[in-house]
Amino acid sequence: MGVRITFETLFPGLIEPWTQEALVGRAVAANLVELRVNDLRRFAGNRSRRVDDAPYGGGPGMVIRVDVAAQAIDAARLAQPPADEVVLLSPAGEPLTQDLVERFAGYRHLALLCGRYEGFDARVEQLVDREVSVGDVVLMGGELAALCLAEATLRLVPGVLGDADSHRCDSFSSGLLDYPEYTRPPLYRGLRVPAVLRSGDHGRVDAWRREHALLRTQRRRPDLLPRAPLSEADRRRFAPPVGASEAQDDDQEAQDDDQD
Repeated sequence: MGVRITFETLFPGLIEPWTQEALVGRAVAANLVELRVNDLRRFAGNRSRRVDDAPYGGGPGMVIRVDVAAQAIDAARLAQPPADEVVLLSPAGEPLTQDLVERFAGYRHLALLCGRYEGFDARVEQLVDREVSVGDVVLMGGELAALCLAEATLRLVPGVLGDADSHRCDSFSSGLLDYPEYTRPPLYRGLRVPAVLRSGDHGRVDAWRREHALLRTQRRRPDLLPRAPLSEADRRRFAPPVGASEAQDDDQEAQDDDQD
């Protein structure tokens, strides 16, 4: 059995269908991964299964109680195998990155705590190992964020993807954005597939892909370049940031393609 991911949530029905579909469902069926979806209400401690209460100091909304979350965290840490980390999904957390999911993919057990309403009592932040955010946006709950984290992690587990090497060329795995991909038809509404990609010359194709990965990164995410594995020639050509718009990017890429 590969990595186990445990979801602690008030709405298991938001997560359970995802565990049964596509590559994730196949990985579960093949015992490559184990996914557990637990209802936080099992720790409510009352007949109504109520897990929230009004915030101290007043204000709108309801807050999930610290004792409810603490019992879920304890259960994850007492499980076999125990959770390597308990992660709280929160807009105040550290950004989710490829480096982080590569770390998670090496764990035996990862527990994800999903909030709702106005979130958890702030004391929960001191009980988890890490807080993670999927972006500068506020969702209705932590479930979708947890699914983003889980899917990014699971695709790195050996055997989950059909091609064991496919994730190594992904955006961010190489330190750069991914190069553009094309398929049939070669011409559609005046838009052409670059001739070099249809040339059959693998050396030229590899060089084109490397150059266009660098171009895309320079134009769209220049902040990645200082940490990317660049040669001296790459740095001289691509490292200086440029302030081009996406429309300018597309025009330039089209010009580059015409030259190919």
